[in-house]
This record gives sequence, structure tokens and C-alpha cells, in this order.
Amino acid sequence: MRCCWISSMATQALKPLSKADRKREVILAAALELFSRGGVDGASLDRVAERADVSKTNLIYYYPSKDALYAAVLNNVLSLWLGPLDVIDPANPPQQAIASYIRQKIAFSRDHADASRLFCFEILYGAPVLGNRLRGMLQPVMEEKARVFESWIASGQMAPVDPYQFFYSLWATTQHFADFASQIEALSQRTLDDPAFFEESVAHVTALFLARLRP
Repeated sequence: MRCCWISSMATQALKPLSKADRKREVILAAALELFSRGGVDGASLDRVAERADVSKTNLIYYYPSKDALYAAVLNNVLSLWLGPLDVIDPANPPQQAIASYIRQKIAFSRDHADASRLFCFEILYGAPVLGNRLRGMLQPVMEEKARVFESWIASGQMAPVDPYQFFYSLWATTQHFADFASQIEALSQRTLDDPAFFEESVAHVTALFLARLRP
């Protein structure tokens, strides 16, 4: 289980975590690890408590049900997943912004593979928990990023492209490194933990997508 979790986000870094917040993070990290292997049915509260090294009573104090725990984990995953989109900004040149976004997304697949796989599980099952959050959080963000693409295209900085289709393809490509990591390792005997393979992957995916954006 990776130690890097939502506490790495800048908002959490501004102040030290309380004992209760640290306990929540330990529980969420344990739940993420177990849920990412089999979705919401992939683990019981007893298993999460055991993995987090807390009593079940203590776990229930913070999260009264498995559904509440699962929702909390997914909400954190979605917030973390949305973060890299901040770089898609009209103040940035499109090639620079897209290259930065691709690097961050592949780093996400390396550093938060469990989060990516859990997000994949949720979407594959029809987003029963995240459905409303996707409409309420992701949809407005994507509308904003589509307008950024339109401004880049109108100014001649980028070739005409459907922003939604572009992001669908980019997400599928970058998240493949997490969701299908076992396949990649079986075929190449390499993982993103290898710095050389990470840089090769970033360079390949960046070249692939920037070629589509050239005016």
C-alpha cells in the first residue's frame, strides 16, 4: 500500500493533520487497496479494519457503513483524478499544457494505480456511487476545458479537434498504464517504477497526442 494518499494534496499540506484525520487516512488507504481489487463487494468492514490495524468499532465511528466508506474513498479518488486538469488553462500554450497533463496522468497511473483501478471498477458498473458526482463535478469542468480548446483553436494555436473525443482517447491511453499494468509487465517485463520506462512512456504518449494538435 503506497503511503502517498490524499494528504499529499496541497490543501492538506498547509496544516498538520489531526489524530482523527490521520486515522481516517489510514482507513481510507486500506479501503482503497481492498476495494480496488474487487469493487465495493471486494472487501468487508472487518477486512478493512484488519488491514488498517484498527478495531471495527473504531472504523465504524468514522464510517458507519461500508457504503459510506466506499463513497468516501471514491470522492477522494475523484478529487485526486480531477487535479491534473488545472493545467488546461487558456494562459498556457496548448502543446505545453497537454504535455504537462499527459505527464501528470501517467504519474497518476504510477503513483495511484489503486485509485485508477477503483475508478475503473466504478465506471464499468455504471457509476452507481459516482454518477451524480460525475455530472455535478466532472461535467462542468469538462465544459470549461472544452471552451479552452475552442479558444486555442480560434487563435490558431491548435488544430481543430473535438475536445471530448480527445480527452476520451487520452484517458484511455494514460490510465491503461494503471488498469492494465499486469499486461504491460507481462509483455515488456517493465513497469512505470522504472524511471527509464516512465520517461519512454511519457515521450511516446506525448508525441502521439501532440501530433494531432499541430495547426
